[in-house]
Amino acid sequence: MEILDPELQAYLDTHCDAEPEALKKIGRETYLKQLKPHMMSGHYQGRLLSMLSKMIQPKLVLEVGAFTGYATICLAEGLAEGGKVHTIEGNPELEDTLRNNFQLAGVQGQIELHMGDACEILFGLTENVYDLSFIDADKKNNLTYFELIIDKLRPGGLIIIDNVLWKGKVYGDANDADTQLFRELNDRIAVNTQVEKLILPVRDGVLIIRKK
Repeated sequence: MEILDPELQAYLDTHCDAEPEALKKIGRETYLKQLKPHMMSGHYQGRLLSMLSKMIQPKLVLEVGAFTGYATICLAEGLAEGGKVHTIEGNPELEDTLRNNFQLAGVQGQIELHMGDACEILFGLTENVYDLSFIDADKKNNLTYFELIIDKLRPGGLIIIDNVLWKGKVYGDANDADTQLFRELNDRIAVNTQVEKLILPVRDGVLIIRKK
């Protein structure tokens, strides 16, 4: 979902770095083979994730919601030497696609894939302290994921949550259940004094949270 004017988005796309070839191929395959290809981060948002990762050079990244691995690979681009991305995906039908895409991009050794229920897996990941987290999974649990991850994040670390403008509904008159969940998420984080926060109007809205 794009909330920006298409001409503006096209201009932005042509004035950021190009996609690596592996990501171009993954993007094409996602649109050919997946039922909801718009769930993929894509070129512009992918370059944002890559840049944020490169800026903080994380040793450990935690991603909730891998889909076909596009964003996972972008996050891996900024890893410190020896770093790793832990990514969680709940759809078992995507496991082979993910492993193949990680191999295509040459990052299979930098990514640990966890298949299953995200809440259960997050409860079990108790031994690590993360530098960066990206949340882009089932939307009803966004606040739960944030609360489970914030204590696993180092001071100065980032949590990035996707789709927080929810097709523009959060600032309109819509009153459906999903829109209400996003308003609650945004409102709760807006008053959270443990973090600094900023929403960017990238695609469907990206909330960037920095732990103090």
